[in-house]
Amino acid sequence: MLTAVTRVRRAGARALARRYRTIRQGTSFHGNEGVFLMAMILDGKAVAARVKADLAERVRVLRARGIVPGLGTVLVGSDPGSVKYVAGKHRDCEEVGIASIRHDLPADATQRELLDVIAELNADPACTGYIVQLPLPGGIDQNAVIDAIDPAKDADGMHPYNLGELVLHTRGALTTPLPCTPNGVLTLLDHYGIDLDGSEVCVLGRGITIGRTIGLMLTRADVNATVTLCHTGTKDVAAHMREADVIIAAVGSAGFVKPDDVKPGAVLVDVGVSRVADESGRMRIHGDIDHGCYDVAGAYTPNPGGVGPMTRAMLLRNVVEVAERAAGE
Repeated sequence: MLTAVTRVRRAGARALARRYRTIRQGTSFHGNEGVFLMAMILDGKAVAARVKADLAERVRVLRARGIVPGLGTVLVGSDPGSVKYVAGKHRDCEEVGIASIRHDLPADATQRELLDVIAELNADPACTGYIVQLPLPGGIDQNAVIDAIDPAKDADGMHPYNLGELVLHTRGALTTPLPCTPNGVLTLLDHYGIDLDGSEVCVLGRGITIGRTIGLMLTRADVNATVTLCHTGTKDVAAHMREADVIIAAVGSAGFVKPDDVKPGAVLVDVGVSRVADESGRMRIHGDIDHGCYDVAGAYTPNPGGVGPMTRAMLLRNVVEVAERAAGE
C-alpha cells in the first residue's frame, strides 16, 4: 500500500512530466487561468537522501550476511577543496553503513608511492571500491594512475575499461560501475518524471567527468535522447542552446548560460562550479547558469544543492552494487 507521502511524490512527478510534454509539444507553459507556472526545482539534496536511505537498507541486508561494503579514498596533498570533498564522502559512508578506508599521502609523494597504495587497495578484500581524488600534484601521470585501478573497484566509473563497456553496450543492463555525475543527473531527472526520449539535449563542455561521458548515457536505447556537445570550438553555442529541450552546463564559467539562451520551458541542469567573490569579498559558489534563466525554464537544478549531492550518492551506489554483485545478488 502506498503511503500518503509516496502518493504525493508520485503525483508531483506525474504533474511535471505532463507539463514537460506540453512544453515539448510547443504549447504555452501556463496554468488553466493563464498564469505562468513557476519552474520546478530539481532538488538534488532531497533525492540523494532518498537514494542513501535505500542504500542503507541494502547495506543492512549485506551486513546480515557478513558482507560489509567498503569505500577507499586516496588523497595526495592538502588541497582544501579536495580535503573537504573526501571528508564528505566518509560522512556519507557512515550514514549508510559503508566502511571507510582512507589513505592520505603528502603532496610530495612519488608516483611509485601512489601506485603502491593503489595496488594495496586492489588486493584488499575489505575494499569494495575506491577513488583517487583528482587533481593530482604535478609530476604524477594521472592517466597511469587511473589505468592502475582495478576496473571492478572503480567507484568513480571512470576507468577506461568501464567507459569502454558504456560505449559498446547501448542496450540492456550494465554490470560495470557507471560515471557518478552523469548517472546522478539521469537519476535526478528520472525521479521527477522527465522523459528524455526524443529530447534535444545540449551539453556544454567536453570534460571527461561529465561532458563526454553523459553523451554516452543519454544516447543509450533506454534514454534515447539526441545530443549536441558544445565546446570551445563550437561556432554558435547560443544557437544550439536555444534549440534545446534540456541544457546540461559543465563549463565552469559563472553565469555562462543567459536567459536569452534558453527556450521557454527548457530543463536546465547546472553542473559547473565557480567561486566568485561577493560584495564583501567572501567567495561563494556559482554555477554556469544565470539565475535569471529560472524565470524561463520549466525545471532546473539549484547550484549548490542539485547535481553535487547526486554525484556523491551515485559513488555510494557503485560501491554497494559491486558488493551485491560479488555476493551473487
